[in-house]
Amino acid sequence: MAGLRFTDLQSRPTEFLDFTSLTLDEFQQLVPPFEAAFQAHMATWRLDGKPRTARQFTVYQNCPLPTPEDRLFFLLTYLKTYALQVVQARLFGMGQSKANQWIHVLLPALLAALRTLGDAPARSLTALAQRLSVSEADAATVVAPLAEEPASLATVPASPLLPMTGPNGASSAPKTLLNRRSVIPTVSRTASDNPSQEVSGRAPRHHCVGNAWASDSANA
Repeated sequence: MAGLRFTDLQSRPTEFLDFTSLTLDEFQQLVPPFEAAFQAHMATWRLDGKPRTARQFTVYQNCPLPTPEDRLFFLLTYLKTYALQVVQARLFGMGQSKANQWIHVLLPALLAALRTLGDAPARSLTALAQRLSVSEADAATVVAPLAEEPASLATVPASPLLPMTGPNGASSAPKTLLNRRSVIPTVSRTASDNPSQEVSGRAPRHHCVGNAWASDSANA
């Protein structure tokens, strides 16, 4: 099944920026080191993560990501939109399992490319200071604090659109037990309900035998 390709958005820079967070010029600068890192990985490993012991990697027929631009575009779109892998796979014309393999192979290649260009994220204050050519004290001023004091609940205004509700307690309503023989409904009858008994002046008495009702008049 056909999927999205780099060439589909190459002539639409605004939409391409929405998909990748990069301009076309920035994207083209990233392609060569990204492809070099990808080929270096595929020289040793297969796409499924197993060691390569036979032939070299070549783009197979009907490959969903045949060009370096397609591979980078695929990964940047995934990182920007962070879609479910099944959605990403559908978008690029492949199965979910194959999309999972491509993502795990291309992510290290992207990180290696960013390191080559000097654009990889700094993992420590020292590394950031070296990249900015400033002291660690100056670098610390541009780093957001890792942990901030939580705001006091008393200082947070209550929003009328978001009412706070406490957990529901146990219900105090009486429970009706059904399908139990101990719960037997009573029927109130008067002499006027049965004209024959009204003549005799004696109302029938009802007894419950198991789940059946019987009357004195019926047993007579």
